Amino acid sequence: MEKRHGLNQRQQSIIPIAAFTADGDINRLTPALDQGLDGGLTVNEIKEVLVHLYAYTGFPRSLNALSAFMGVLDERKAKGIEDVVGQEASPVPSDLDKDKYGAKVRAMLAGRETDISGTRWQLFSPAIDTFLKEHLFADIFVRDVISHQDRELATIAALANMTGTGGQLGFHLGAAMNTGLTEMQMKDFISVIRTTVGENQADGAQKILTEMLNNRK
Repeated sequence: MEKRHGLNQRQQSIIPIAAFTADGDINRLTPALDQGLDGGLTVNEIKEVLVHLYAYTGFPRSLNALSAFMGVLDERKAKGIEDVVGQEASPVPSDLDKDKYGAKVRAMLAGRETDISGTRWQLFSPAIDTFLKEHLFADIFVRDVISHQDRELATIAALANMTGTGGQLGFHLGAAMNTGLTEMQMKDFISVIRTTVGENQADGAQKILTEMLNNRK
C-alpha cells in the first residue's frame, strides 16, 4: 500500500482491515491483515481492532476476522517472519466508574462538554444507553492497546463498508475529528477507501463527510 499524505502507513493499514471485517470478505481481509503487519501494526494492535469491531459489526464478523488473522500469523511464522507482538492492555482500575467514564468518552467523541441526556431513544431504551456507556465506551474504550483515534478510524472504515449505517457514520466521522484527525486526514481516509475498498463506498462516505464538515463550519 503506497504512502499517502495525511494518514501514515500504520493508520492507512487499519482502514481495509476494518472495512473487510465489517462485510466479512475474508478473501480481501487476509492480504489486508498481512499488509497491516508490514505497515507497522503489531499483532496485539490488530487483535484489538478486530475485538473493537464486534461492537459495530457483531461477534460473527469479529470472530471470523480473528480466525483469518490466526491463519495469517501461522503462514508468516512458517516463512520465518517474526512479527512484533506489542503491548498488552493495562489492567483496568478496580474502582473504575464505568457509567461516568463511558459518559465522559461519549461526550468527548460528540464534541460536547457533557454527555447527552434525556433523548427519546434513551428514554425508550435505558438498557441500550447503559450498555453503550458502560460496555462500549468504558469496557472497550478504556483498553489502551490502541488509541481512541485508532478506534474511531476503524469504526468509520467499518461503517463506510456497511449498508444502512449512514447516521452512525456521520456521528463517527465527527468523532474521529474530535479525537484529533484533521480534515486533510479525513479526506485521505476517503482516498484509502476508494483505492482499497470500492468507489461506491467512497462516494457514499464522501457525501456524509461533506455534510458533516459543512455542519461543523
